[in-house]
Parts: sequence; structure tokens; C-alpha cells
Amino acid sequence: MTVLAGLRGLTVAAVAVTAVLTGAYLLGSSSAPADRADPDPTPAPAPGPTRSGPDPDLVPPPARSTASPPSPTGAPDPDRSAARLPAYAPLAPDRSGPHGTRQTSGSAAVALTFDDGPHPVHTQQTLDVLRQFGVKATFCLVGRNVVAHPELVRAIAADGHTLCNHSWSHDFGLGSYPPAAIRTDLTRTSEAIRAAAPGHPVSYYRQPGGFWTPAVVEVARELGMTSIHWTIDPADYFQPGAGSITATVTAQAVPGSVVLLHDAGGNRSGTVLALRTILPNLRQRFLVDALPPMAEPADQRSRRLHLRTGQI
Repeated sequence: MTVLAGLRGLTVAAVAVTAVLTGAYLLGSSSAPADRADPDPTPAPAPGPTRSGPDPDLVPPPARSTASPPSPTGAPDPDRSAARLPAYAPLAPDRSGPHGTRQTSGSAAVALTFDDGPHPVHTQQTLDVLRQFGVKATFCLVGRNVVAHPELVRAIAADGHTLCNHSWSHDFGLGSYPPAAIRTDLTRTSEAIRAAAPGHPVSYYRQPGGFWTPAVVEVARELGMTSIHWTIDPADYFQPGAGSITATVTAQAVPGSVVLLHDAGGNRSGTVLALRTILPNLRQRFLVDALPPMAEPADQRSRRLHLRTGQI
């Protein structure tokens, strides 16, 4: 009995010691250093999608462009404007006029030509009527009148009409002069026209009065101009009246006709009035257009393109 009582005492003491040790361990755990605790724990953010490429915060700003800004709407673009310029096919060979001159338009178009200007009144009136009916024509200009009224030459060119050399002073006898004198006259006239309307070609020459000679045709050709005659002459130079001018032009016009008219050299009010009937009449029946600029005589083109006669 005494032995059993002693064993029970030992067991109780062991249990007590175990309880004390466990409590001490737990107390020590709860008093851990503050740097091992998170006083305000925040849940970690969920992982997002992986970004490929450089960090945008580290990418330098794009370099400033030095190119010119695009033209505002409606502003002309020189390159595009050049591309829109009309392209004309070379004229078909025609030497059916006096001394090998051309006397057809080279196409189905009827070509109106106006000689002796520019005139401060009648040229402007002629331009106004042509613009009203949407018709382009060819103006054969006298050099001394060009110098007197360069603004009208610019107006003619600005409206899209073709420019033609008609000698310096409308000298009927020019074709009988030595070639050097003819060349001086035609060169002086072409230079005056180009000075008045820079950038616009002077592609044609017409001899005053139609008094052609081989010499004047040849000099014009050497200067890059086609000598242009006519197929219809209503004699408006003599002021026969609007009715007569209209009747002649409308009755004789056929595809390819070149019509001789005047916007200077006298009172041209009858010609201007006749145009108001001629233009709508011809437009209903034909294409009415200017002679194409940049034309060259057939043999001059053949030399430039290294072609033989008959290949164009």
C-alpha cells in the first residue's frame, strides 16, 4: 500500500511538471520579437498578365518629325498638280496648206483661232464668251501688242488657251526677208509671249495675211513652231457683220476644221456677237477645242525620236 501510494505521487508530480513546461513554451512563443510579426498584413495581389516588350516608363519619347505637315484640304500639291496636267498626243502629219503648212486640227476637233491680239477690249470680251460656253481656242499674238498688254496674255494662258506667234508687227512681207531677219522677228515675239506668260509654250506660228513662203515656214520649224494655216475664213477682218460670220463658220465646219477669226486689228464687236451663236451651234455637232500645245513639226519629232519618215 505504501509503495502504491508513492507511485501515484510520482505520477501526479510528472503531470504537473509537464503542464508547467508546456505553459512556459507557449508563453515564449507568444512573446516573439516584433520584427517577426506583420502588424497590418495585406494580401498579396493576384499575378497579372505578363507584359511583353520594353517597359513603357523606360522607353524614350518619339523623336519629333521634321517633315512638312500635310497640305490643308484644298491646298494644291505641286506634284499632283503636275500629274493632272493634260497630255497631248503628237499631231498627225499634215502639210496640205501653203508651202507645207498645217491647215487641220489633227483630230476630229474644230479649232477656233483668233489673230492680231491682244486687244484691251475685244480680247477680254472674246475670253468671256469662250469661258461662258466652256470652249478653248488658240490665240495668235502680235509681239508689240503682247508688250502693251501682257496681263491679257496671262489671262489667255490662265484660261487654258493655246498660244501662237503672229510676228512682231504683223508684217505681211516678213516671209520675203532673209532667214536671219525672219528668225530675229519670230524669236523676239516668242520671247515677249513667254515673258508675259512664263511656263506656257509657244507652239505655233501664223504668217500675217497668210503670205507664206518656204523661208518663213522653215525658220518657224527651226524655232520649234508648227506653221498653222486655216480651212475656214469668214472674212471677219473686213467686219461683214455677225450674221455673215456665223453663216460662213457654221455652214463650212467639218471635223478637223481650223477657223480664222480676229480679236484685234479693228472693231471686233461683230465677231464677239457671232461667237454667241457659233459656239453653241458647233458644240452640238463637234468637239470644239484649242490646237494642242507642245506640238512639233513631224520631221522635227522624227529627228528627236530617231525615227525615219513614215514611222509617225
